[in-house]
Amino acid sequence: MNKVLQVPFVDLAAQYATIEEQVGEAMASVLRSTNFILGQDVDLFEKEFAAFCEAEHAIGVDTGTSALELILRAYDIGPGDEVITVANTFIATVLAISYAGATPVLVDADPQTYTIDVSKLEGAITPRTKAIIPVHLYGQPADMDPIIEIAQKHGLKVIEDTCQAHGARYKGRRVGSIGHAAAFSFYPAKNLGAYGDGGIIVTGDEQVAQRVRMLRNYGQREKYNHLVRGFNRRLDTLQAAVLRVKLRYLDDWNDARRQHAGQYDQLLASTPLVLPLEADYAESVYHLYVVRTDNREALRDYLHEQGIATGIHYPIPVHLQPAYQELGYRKGDFPVSERYAEQVVSLPMYPELTPEFIDHVVEAIKQVADQYNPEPELAVYA
Repeated sequence: MNKVLQVPFVDLAAQYATIEEQVGEAMASVLRSTNFILGQDVDLFEKEFAAFCEAEHAIGVDTGTSALELILRAYDIGPGDEVITVANTFIATVLAISYAGATPVLVDADPQTYTIDVSKLEGAITPRTKAIIPVHLYGQPADMDPIIEIAQKHGLKVIEDTCQAHGARYKGRRVGSIGHAAAFSFYPAKNLGAYGDGGIIVTGDEQVAQRVRMLRNYGQREKYNHLVRGFNRRLDTLQAAVLRVKLRYLDDWNDARRQHAGQYDQLLASTPLVLPLEADYAESVYHLYVVRTDNREALRDYLHEQGIATGIHYPIPVHLQPAYQELGYRKGDFPVSERYAEQVVSLPMYPELTPEFIDHVVEAIKQVADQYNPEPELAVYA
């Protein structure tokens, strides 16, 4: 019997093998210093990441969710305020709005890019609206220029959810440097991932940067002098040391992801799958390579039999989650997000993915291609 080739969805061990010595040295340096909280590596990483994002300030925190929440708090957005975001996102985007005390207001996804549908924004704005959070989903930037224009017209803040798009570009500019502020996650499987949880806030707003630095560290600028009621939301020095090593390779890793996406695009072009579209304004970093099919479970089951791991991002839109029933949305309110939630399949994607693995994935898909033709009615979305 032939051994089935195993293709993981993400292979963090393969990446670690390429930087093991450097990571070990970086972590050992922190251990020797014993400066585990807001140590030198945190300060250095913040400076390096701000420069990478082409922004002025970066403030390390414990998670991407905290990054979003603290930005909202820094702008005094809270109870009684509304924040607009997209229904097609991970729930953390919306949870951060709730944690700040504001009310999430959702709009549908763009049928081409899966990011926020800009044409729906103005219809969602009310006198209570204070901010828009566009999500750069799957590594694809949202269409920022019209979002900024709408926000300026209505006096709103634009807070980029950049948790899946480290290094992506919008019209040549790094995402994270376009809105008033941005939040990144360093969850281990992200394009730039820590070896635990981590996050960072990027902004060109000096006042917001100062306020976030206080909020993440018990509301203090000097020890035991607490100017505001803050939180314990700091980025660990050990994680910052790891991230400093990995940041040096991020552009190369993103280039590899783009090459893998191009190989998928070429080899899957003859199949009935709906493939991801890179917008003409975007340079995606393909945190995920997401296709669509009407027979998702059959496809995933077959790929699993062939040793191929897949994912679903995400199977239930935020407005249909039990945790957000009180928002009053119903099935049918956001048809693009709902339909795509039933169809999306994420194929293996990571920098160390080999052409052999991609060929194996594609050949397995082609074996059952005739079983998952998209429905004709979806042509308007495809």
